[in-house]
Amino acid sequence: MGDDPAVNGSHSTSYWFDACEDDRLVGIDFGSAADFDPSLLPAFDNGCDDGFLSEIDRILESINSEQNPAPPHPPPPPQPKIEDSKEEVAAAENSAVVNCTVNGKVESLDSSKRGNSVSKRDGSSLNGHWRNGKRMKEERGGRHNWRRFARDRGEDCGDRRRRDGDWGRKRERDGGGDRRESRGYWERDNKSGKVVFRVGSWESEYDREGKRAKQDSLERSRANSEKKAEEEEEEEERKEKPVEEQVRQYQLEVLEQAKRRNTIAFLETGAGKTLIAVLLIKSISEQLLKESRKMLAIFLVPKVPLVYQQAEVIRERTGYRVGHYCGEMGQDFWDARRWQREFESKQVLVMTAQILLNILRHSIIKMEAIHLLILDECHHAVKKHPYSLVMSEFYHTTSKDKRPAVFGMTASPVNLKGVSSQEDCAIKIRNLESKLDSIVCTVKDRKELEKHVPMPLEIVVQYDKAATLWSLHEKIKQMEVAVEEAALSSSRRSKWQFMGARDAGSRDELRLVYGVSERTESDGAANLIQKLRAINYALGELGQWCSYKVALSFLTALQNDERANYQLDVKFQESYLKKVVTLLQCQLSEGAAPTENDTNVADTCNGDSHSIEELEEGELPNSHAVSGGEHVDVIIGAAVADGKVTPKVQALIKILLKYQQTEDFRAIIFVERVVTALVLPKVFTELPSLSFIKCASLIGHNNNQEMRTCQMQDTIAKFRDGRVTLLVATSVAEEGLDIRQCNVVIRFDLAKTVLAYIQSRGRARKPGSDYILMLERGNLSHETFLRNARNSEETLRKEAIERTDLSHLKDTPRLTPVDILPGSMYQVESTGAVVSLNSAVGLIHFYCSQLPSDRYSILRPEFIMERHERPGGSTEYSCKLQLPCNAPFEKLEGPVCSSMRLAQQAVCLAACKKLHEMGAFTDMLLPDKGSGEEGEQVGPNDEGDPLPGTARHREFYPEGVAEVLQGEWILSGRDGCHDSQLFKLHIYAVNCVNVGTSKDPFLTQVSDFAVLFGNELDAEVLSMTMDLFVARTMITKASLVYRGQLEIKETQLLLLKSFHVRLMSIVLDVDVDPSTTPWDPAKGYLFVPLLAESCLHSAKEIDWTLIENIVKADAWMNPLQRARPDVHLGTNERTLGGDRREYGFGKLRHCMAVGQKAHPTYGIRGAVAEFDVVKASGLVPSRDTIGCTDDVYLTRGKLFMADSCMDVKDLVGKIVTAAHSGKRFYVDSIRFDMNAENSFPRKEGYLGPLEYSSYADYYRQKYGVELIYKKQPLIRGRGVSYCKNLLSPRFEHSEAREGESAENLDKTYYVFLPPELCLVHPLSGALVRGAQRLPSIMRRVESMLLAVQLKDTIKYPVPAAKILEALTAASCQETFCYERAELLGDAYLKWVVSRFLFLKYPQKHEGQLTRMRQQMVSNMVLYQYALNRGLQSYIQADRFAPSRWAAPGVLPVFDEDSKESESSIFDEESPVVETEVEKDFFDDFIDNIREDGEIEGDSSCYRVLSSKTLADVVEALIGVYYVEGGKNAANHLMKWIGIQVELDSQDIPSPKPYNIPESIMRSIDFDALEGALNIKFEDRGLLVEAITHASRPSSGVSCYQRLEFVGDAVLDHLITRHLFFTYTNLPPGRLTDLRAAAVNNENFARVAVKHKLHMHLRHGSSALEAQIRDFVKDVQEELLKPGFNSFGLGDCKAPKVLGDIVESIAGAIFLDSARDTSVVWKVFQPLLHPMVTPETLPMHPVRELQERCQQQAEGLEYKATRTGNIATVEVFIDGVQIGVAQNPQKKMAQKLAARNALVVLKEKEDASKRDTEKNGEKKNGVQMFTRQTLNDICLRRQWPMPQYRCVNEGGPAHAKRFVYAVRVNTSDRGWTDECVGDPMPSVKKAKDSAAVLLLELLNRCYPDG
Repeated sequence: MGDDPAVNGSHSTSYWFDACEDDRLVGIDFGSAADFDPSLLPAFDNGCDDGFLSEIDRILESINSEQNPAPPHPPPPPQPKIEDSKEEVAAAENSAVVNCTVNGKVESLDSSKRGNSVSKRDGSSLNGHWRNGKRMKEERGGRHNWRRFARDRGEDCGDRRRRDGDWGRKRERDGGGDRRESRGYWERDNKSGKVVFRVGSWESEYDREGKRAKQDSLERSRANSEKKAEEEEEEEERKEKPVEEQVRQYQLEVLEQAKRRNTIAFLETGAGKTLIAVLLIKSISEQLLKESRKMLAIFLVPKVPLVYQQAEVIRERTGYRVGHYCGEMGQDFWDARRWQREFESKQVLVMTAQILLNILRHSIIKMEAIHLLILDECHHAVKKHPYSLVMSEFYHTTSKDKRPAVFGMTASPVNLKGVSSQEDCAIKIRNLESKLDSIVCTVKDRKELEKHVPMPLEIVVQYDKAATLWSLHEKIKQMEVAVEEAALSSSRRSKWQFMGARDAGSRDELRLVYGVSERTESDGAANLIQKLRAINYALGELGQWCSYKVALSFLTALQNDERANYQLDVKFQESYLKKVVTLLQCQLSEGAAPTENDTNVADTCNGDSHSIEELEEGELPNSHAVSGGEHVDVIIGAAVADGKVTPKVQALIKILLKYQQTEDFRAIIFVERVVTALVLPKVFTELPSLSFIKCASLIGHNNNQEMRTCQMQDTIAKFRDGRVTLLVATSVAEEGLDIRQCNVVIRFDLAKTVLAYIQSRGRARKPGSDYILMLERGNLSHETFLRNARNSEETLRKEAIERTDLSHLKDTPRLTPVDILPGSMYQVESTGAVVSLNSAVGLIHFYCSQLPSDRYSILRPEFIMERHERPGGSTEYSCKLQLPCNAPFEKLEGPVCSSMRLAQQAVCLAACKKLHEMGAFTDMLLPDKGSGEEGEQVGPNDEGDPLPGTARHREFYPEGVAEVLQGEWILSGRDGCHDSQLFKLHIYAVNCVNVGTSKDPFLTQVSDFAVLFGNELDAEVLSMTMDLFVARTMITKASLVYRGQLEIKETQLLLLKSFHVRLMSIVLDVDVDPSTTPWDPAKGYLFVPLLAESCLHSAKEIDWTLIENIVKADAWMNPLQRARPDVHLGTNERTLGGDRREYGFGKLRHCMAVGQKAHPTYGIRGAVAEFDVVKASGLVPSRDTIGCTDDVYLTRGKLFMADSCMDVKDLVGKIVTAAHSGKRFYVDSIRFDMNAENSFPRKEGYLGPLEYSSYADYYRQKYGVELIYKKQPLIRGRGVSYCKNLLSPRFEHSEAREGESAENLDKTYYVFLPPELCLVHPLSGALVRGAQRLPSIMRRVESMLLAVQLKDTIKYPVPAAKILEALTAASCQETFCYERAELLGDAYLKWVVSRFLFLKYPQKHEGQLTRMRQQMVSNMVLYQYALNRGLQSYIQADRFAPSRWAAPGVLPVFDEDSKESESSIFDEESPVVETEVEKDFFDDFIDNIREDGEIEGDSSCYRVLSSKTLADVVEALIGVYYVEGGKNAANHLMKWIGIQVELDSQDIPSPKPYNIPESIMRSIDFDALEGALNIKFEDRGLLVEAITHASRPSSGVSCYQRLEFVGDAVLDHLITRHLFFTYTNLPPGRLTDLRAAAVNNENFARVAVKHKLHMHLRHGSSALEAQIRDFVKDVQEELLKPGFNSFGLGDCKAPKVLGDIVESIAGAIFLDSARDTSVVWKVFQPLLHPMVTPETLPMHPVRELQERCQQQAEGLEYKATRTGNIATVEVFIDGVQIGVAQNPQKKMAQKLAARNALVVLKEKEDASKRDTEKNGEKKNGVQMFTRQTLNDICLRRQWPMPQYRCVNEGGPAHAKRFVYAVRVNTSDRGWTDECVGDPMPSVKKAKDSAAVLLLELLNRCYPDG
């Protein structure tokens, strides 16, 4: 591989990296791919499995995987040369860091971090090579090189780091910038558990194993890409000429005719017909462009693979917008709007003809709208082919001036077995011309054509006739007969019915048109008969071994089918197929038949042993093993002799062997049957001599064994690029597939038509190709056909040029004009949609397939044919149609017709008409799904924005303010004062009562306040008390108390306003001035302080003295004393309030805040400005003038403050502002025992040298302040915390924090301040602490006032507090939310809407009703109702943040003009010395935990609500009104919202009377059934319907689906109501779990079994019968377990039908009891007993495991695999397998695996607890503090801190894994080696894991500790 093999050895590890990562590396070749080995190709991948399981997938996979085995492990690398030390070689092998010098710069590509990925974005990839010697020198170069390298890399690769943002950031975060290239690393060995040293750099286990294999495959792909590149270059050269230049003369001639008139281009395969079509498209488009019109061209193809091929060609050649469509893209279900978008956005649409036919029939497009119609392979336009129907039904019925231009393309305009005469030929061509309204055009001068179209050499190979294996054929035939009889008896139908529809030929059209597949037991039989016939065919044509393989693959596919567990027909088929497999079993070996002088000893033994076995089994008596073919031939002669392989197969193998040496061999073998295509590749894999072939099958769509489009595309692509060299194909590959490299075509089975002969020959595209025809020796029909085919081709060509005169045949039946039978179609007037005789049968089948059904009932129409003998011997037929029992009508009789097919079509046409009239079809003649026009808008919009009604759809809404708060009085004083004016205000005192106690005296030292309002408040607001969570052990209950009316003068009002502004500006930390602040009349109230003792006169209660003192204080002049001194000083820091959560992260996360900077005003706990800046600004008086000594003042009891002297006793309880930091502190006490010369305390746990010698030294060094009065006592203070949200229970979870003792949590953190640096604040501590409660109180009052207002709007008496609950989201984190009420409202709404729809639309089936209900109650609809009613203004959806709250006159500030970026502010945050820590951190953190996804608007008057919240509030309001006022209240509210569910009794259609045959009534044991239910039915018909399943033939009884619809809703409502009222204190989450456990199908199914309701079920499915039997057995075992009730979480999955009948019986009781729900509950309460309770509620193991892993920060991952019909699910935690389980159902397997994992984890936890108890606490200590221990060691030894770096990060989002490495620079030994930890789910755990290893390493190196 290397540059110098002598140095490199023959194969060293090659290093690959992403060429596109760095543009400078592109195009540099690092070596050639000489050692590319195509035999090591990876196995085929069927990457596009979309869950659709068909037998064929498996058969194809098995062929392809046998054909292309996974690459074997590459040979071990050769031993390195002796001179190299082993360590260095290993380092070169393992190291993942590559240095390449490019343009003189050192580049590094760290592949371990890239996961060794190789990009193929531009098809180029790089391979690194260098000499080992040079590599070693770099390694020895040591640390200096690494440093330089890292530095250079930092400069050169900045752009890459930006692109790989994560890695760049990770390196910076982990301090890994300065790295050396290591010689190795330490890690823990998985097997031994010991710490081991490995050479090189770290790679994950997975990478290590996969690396070698990966390199091999990369080398191969490189060789491929080079080859591809060469081909592309040639292609490019060809393309450089514009399209027109490459056009050949004959193509231009055809194009000219096509421009003038409709044309059929009759040219050889490979003559370039598609190019003519492309030029025609361009010409028409340009023409229309001149008229400013957009072209719509439709390009039709007959086969799916051509859709993709032709669309690609047109895209490349024209650059137009081209759409491509084929059946499996789901267009059958597209609505007109979706198609309309396609027509508008595309210019050319390539599709299969059937799709165009469908959309024309449903009037989604009109023929007039199409400008050009191109028909590829247009010879198909005969009989009932979609081409023919498009032309006859739509083209010829459109007026001539509106028809599109037509262009047909074919290699042979006649598609028949041969042409008898020239005239015959002419007739067929004329008929095609009139059908397509075109003229055939071909090339007269063949010379040019032959120059461009290479004709392959035709070779005929003859083979011997095969011997017949009579006994085997007979046995298989007998099985066929037995199967047919079994099917007939099981289906209980006459043979007429069983075969009728099929004979009538509807089946192909059915699958063709609507892709409907049929499956019942009789289908199982039909399917099996087809399989047996295929096996028999293979036995005759290919031999016993091949037919054995076919049978085996059918069997395996069947067993691996997921449906095998429940499908009707699978078991039936399996039993027969097993018999066939045993019958045919045999082996295949190469070599001739054994003769005496045979040299191949091994083969002889094989051959003998096999034939002996076979004779013993009696399958191949000698008399039958006689066959033609050359037995002595080395090529499988023995197998031919035994009849295992036919001479025909032998001849094929010989042909292939001739091409063994052919370079670039690419062949297609054409076979007639799918089975041959599937089995031949298996033969080739079995023969070592054919190992040069890489083979695959290609089969089409309309076979039972379908091949999906993506698989076909994949196979064709592989054949194009040489990963497959041989295709075995059915006719699907005959037409149009353009594979230039194909140089051999073999017709294994002779073509059936001239056309197939011509088409398949045309597949040999490469000049010098061979076309090989295999003929049976002596078979006259084969020889005749070949002769005919060659002649016909000549005749056709001649006819196209000369055109025989056919005037004498005019108007004879042989020249059929295109005509439409009158009365053979039904058209909808309004839309023009049409259904004809041709499409009616398919449409009826499609309609039935869309009816609601389950796996046990395949709903389809039944046809019963009647024969009518007419006098004169003619026979006519009529057909009866029976639709499934949930269709609007059941039976219809059709007219008498001349043929069975016509009779069937006629009755279906009549049925379509009737269904449309009854509303079951829309006006487009598509099944009505129950969605009205608005339903079509629900599709996600093109931009991918979230849909309205979902949680991700968010919008801005203005915040609502209650009207009662409005007051113009608040604006007074703007135009000067007029004392004459008096204001009448209402005063409400804030009454606070403390519950619980606290050691903190500050909590009780708070001032009293009142609130002044302009209007009187509603009594409900006064009766409300709110809990304020002020401390862990104390709650304050606050309420408003009315203290009367108050008259005040304007001057007094101004004073109150000023006080209010001064107070709130400090509390909310907003710097506003009373004289200039804006006031908003929408929110008018003021906070006033009250005197301690209460007075009778409300005005005298106000503490006017305090107000005046504060308002007039001079201190307000000093910006340091006001809020936000940082603004004044030009810095961007906040003194008092905010924490980083609230501001830094509060910005919108959802695109609304694009371009806005983060809020930079969170609480920075560092200096506001340097002290000299503060001093220079003149905010602190100069202290140099004072010359007195400290003790003078001490004796007088005064202290020197920053701006005054102060009595010691007055200072306690005040607030001081620290001049050096701008922070505020409550003064707790004066510490006379401490002064500035005391030594400065160490940080807790800090072991390093002292930083500051004393407090004075600290202030000097940190702030540049030289203290003057060092002897003054220090002030002990506590930080003034910012204003908090007191409405959230903040302390609930804090106890759970590990390692925190109760004393720690309640610990108060104090700071010690020199008085000379403190300014005394005008507001006292008690006043601020009291005021900090006001925002929370007012938030609740404001929201309560809104609730009262909403109540008055709705006009129904319901407590406002309950309405407030319904308006409050859980994201507010308050003590109540709407979730409980929403649960009840949701169930009630579903119930009333279901009842309304059920009664109003008796004709609609369950599927339509469900969709209509969805549209009435979907979140999107409820969201619209909420908006229409303005509910968005009332909702409380955000957690209250006081800093964002707007108090009157004090609006929150948003620093949008801030220049600081977010990150720099974070980085500036400096650690504060322990003595100065204000430790309300714990509170702050708990306080600000915000729910994920919660957003706060960046403005106080706007907030963001998700539209789901609005929908939830509607349901919650329904719930609240239902609880408070019953049905009437809930219905009143729903009417107010706009949900119309009231039905007048006269509007309800009377129920149809049941007309049930007596025989059915007699067959049901009503006494037992009614006894189990304990109720007598008035109308037993309802009960019969409730127990009738859709699989039961109808006979006048509908199935239970409609009753189930209404019963499901009524039970959901009743059970939810019961749980809601029984468990009133249960939190919403638990209530939801209870409801889920009670209302679920599994639970209902167990109820059905317990009360034996399943015994009465009427159904017609043996599979269902078996499943019920198994389930009943399982449930009985479940019930034997003591005290066990699974509530639907049992280990056996119930058949859904059992749960459904419980619901349908509930529906029947509801209707029978005159629609009384109380009767339903009376019957069902005992049936459902015992009901689930919170104590018995089982938790789903999957959920339990997930929650446990989230708590422990463990990575959880499930891996599911399926073998046969058993699913295996493994559970991995942190990458280690913990549990595993198997079950036929994947979900059940997952549940069992999770349960097993929980058991294992519990055992582990118990074991580790026992260990901990034994070993004491020591072990636990190491686990908990590994990194801390490592840091302590470094501090003790005075080493730098350890360096961590992320080595790897990967895995899916739910199971991320981090791997960290750590090393330390020891002072005596330099850097340690890196220690790499285990993969862990979190960064912390990963660092801990690495630290443990390093500690072990250090313990070894420094045993002394």
